[in-house]
Amino acid sequence: MPLVLHGYRYSVYVRIARLALAEKRVAYDRVEVNPFAPDVPASYPALHPFGRVPTLVHDGFTLYETGAITRYIDRAFPGPALQPTDPQALARMDQIIGIADAYAYWPLVRQVFSHRVFRPSTGRPGDETEIARGAQASAKVLAALEPLVGDGVTLADLHLGAMIAYFVQAPEGRQALRQHPRLAAWWARLSARPGFAATDPGLPGAPAPQSR
Repeated sequence: MPLVLHGYRYSVYVRIARLALAEKRVAYDRVEVNPFAPDVPASYPALHPFGRVPTLVHDGFTLYETGAITRYIDRAFPGPALQPTDPQALARMDQIIGIADAYAYWPLVRQVFSHRVFRPSTGRPGDETEIARGAQASAKVLAALEPLVGDGVTLADLHLGAMIAYFVQAPEGRQALRQHPRLAAWWARLSARPGFAATDPGLPGAPAPQSR
């Protein structure tokens, strides 16, 4: 039975799971589920009772919550390890993921990217106040992350990288990242990995990148 990833194409968290699958070179099928649409499949709540994305189904085993999914992918499939074994390095990975979820996602993605890039791509106006608030909040987030990013590739890099990938599509995001040379160098290395091109969701109204 094939591995199946259910999720919304433009979701940061779906892309995080896809990045983990790309790094492990795991083949999978995708089922598009937009949790914001009125036509969510009636069968989906049986997979995810909270109606969010992503959900992974593997040989009858159903799993939701992005952190659980990416850790499962790393443990269940061969390929490069995406979790350190050293306790302090593993704790740092968990810390970066926690920072990304608690402090980075909203200003970087839901405020700066969504209002500057995503909404206009769908014909809706962005809110300049939200962009300004997001840009201001992102400064503290980037400063906190600057000394924490490393040279390898762990689940933390994929988790944060999916958010930065959206953030830097906005001019405010690109300018902010340039103020943090270590973080900018980390992003330059990470974004050059094949998985980032393979999982690029594009934008509404633009030609869709080929996905698998």
